Amino acid sequence: MMLDRYLAWLADERRASPHTLEAYQRDVAQFLGFLTRYQGREPDLASLSALKPADIRGFLAQRAQEGAGAATRARQLAAVRGYLRFLARREGMAAPTLSGLRGPRLPRPVPRALEAQEARALAAEVGLVHATPNAERPDFQAARDVALFTLLYGCGLRISEALGLDIRDAPLPGAELPLRITGKGGKTRIVPVLPAVRQAMAGWLAHRPDAAPDEPLFLGARGKRLDPAIAQKSMRNYRRLAGLPEHATPHALRHSFATHLLGGGGDLRAIQELLGHASLSTTQRYTAVDAAKLLETWRGAHPRAD
Repeated sequence: MMLDRYLAWLADERRASPHTLEAYQRDVAQFLGFLTRYQGREPDLASLSALKPADIRGFLAQRAQEGAGAATRARQLAAVRGYLRFLARREGMAAPTLSGLRGPRLPRPVPRALEAQEARALAAEVGLVHATPNAERPDFQAARDVALFTLLYGCGLRISEALGLDIRDAPLPGAELPLRITGKGGKTRIVPVLPAVRQAMAGWLAHRPDAAPDEPLFLGARGKRLDPAIAQKSMRNYRRLAGLPEHATPHALRHSFATHLLGGGGDLRAIQELLGHASLSTTQRYTAVDAAKLLETWRGAHPRAD
């Protein structure tokens, strides 16, 4: 089946994540189902090569009527475009003329970072809180959470990148080697490590003296690789007890890393490399955060701000 071959290509050559594969499979299947109802028969290569922009606009309009948001429709358009390009390259189909077809306009959300003191306190104290007041957490869980969230803020990692590390990857005191991170699309980047991160990691690994190099760096209570949902739960517990805003999530620590670097005079290109962004335009969103903070300061301090 052509769709199966497309998904296999995405997985093997584009290294798409399981979430992307699942979404694209659903998106293309919905599009093919729309064409089947619209044309009265299952589309073949000839009918797909004859598609016009109006055909895809009709599909997106129907999805909008069904309640699909702009982000969902933009992703579905990307999935359909990719599928048609794949068929043109790999199956000998004539490429349909879709020039000028634009997707839904998406707002560019400004990343929501924590204040510097909030991020530092969270990284240091998150392991000390418990969902039940006055209850004590096991020491290994406390040390694990401190190490994990210090790593997220100190190195700007995605939660999936941090939880994908093994013991051999752990940055320890006395070492100077940076972290080698494999991010989205299988791309590798080098991230320097702060002493505070190394110290927090040493505190966590003191609870695992006999761990083998290929074992997961962060473990859950059952000895398996830590689930992101558990890390998010730890963050929610701390957020509630510390009175932090709802946007205080593990990913907000990555936003905070970039925002605080930029506010301290960091170079935008260097921050792009540290975050592993493929496009500079993605990193440039943080300039809006910094500008907003500057404007807030001006409004609070300038005598003619009103």
